[in-house]
Amino acid sequence: MIRFDNVSMRYPGGHEALSRVSFSLERGEMAFLTGHSGAGKSTLLKLIMLMERASQGQVFVGDQNLNRMAVDQIPFLRRKIGVVFQNHQLLFDRSVFDNIALPLQISGYEKSSIGRRVRAALDKVGLLNKEKLNPILLSTGEQQRIGLARAIVNKPQVLLADEPTGNLDPQLSAEVMGLFHQFNQVGVTVLVASHDLDLISRMPHRCLTLQQGRLADA
Repeated sequence: MIRFDNVSMRYPGGHEALSRVSFSLERGEMAFLTGHSGAGKSTLLKLIMLMERASQGQVFVGDQNLNRMAVDQIPFLRRKIGVVFQNHQLLFDRSVFDNIALPLQISGYEKSSIGRRVRAALDKVGLLNKEKLNPILLSTGEQQRIGLARAIVNKPQVLLADEPTGNLDPQLSAEVMGLFHQFNQVGVTVLVASHDLDLISRMPHRCLTLQQGRLADA
């Protein structure tokens, strides 16, 4: 589902964030991406989302070569990919429901379909009774669950997460990782960037380790 073939990423000024990275993630597989701060984890995720383009090598999502993808095709790629961020990136001027509905509204879904999908996503993360609240009233763990619901409301083929448990205590971290595992169990391809090696070691999934932009272990 995701394949990197000899991928390097060099930014203007000469900094090489990734160097000759090669790996593949099968459809329906879940894996963790680890490494020290600055190892290249976020850059790797940005290449999958086409927020950045590789300087060298090929990146594939499904049967699509992202290096050859035209700019006007990028929105269609991103509809297949759900993304969860460490800081949630929720909008505090609208309700929980409206935060989760945003990707569907952008994609042009009908109002009745939006309601069904949003409530199904909320139910999956255990927050169905919070839809009318402003997310600023929720706990940090609940806000992260709202971010996860927003990421999966469009039923993506791929789910990416960049340090999704970085601000959570150990119990909440385990609960959020459990949700990623549940989504993987229904066929979603999941890649989670995390530095929580203790939590990762307790989960039965492959670990990709970056060291100074190079893949040290896959």
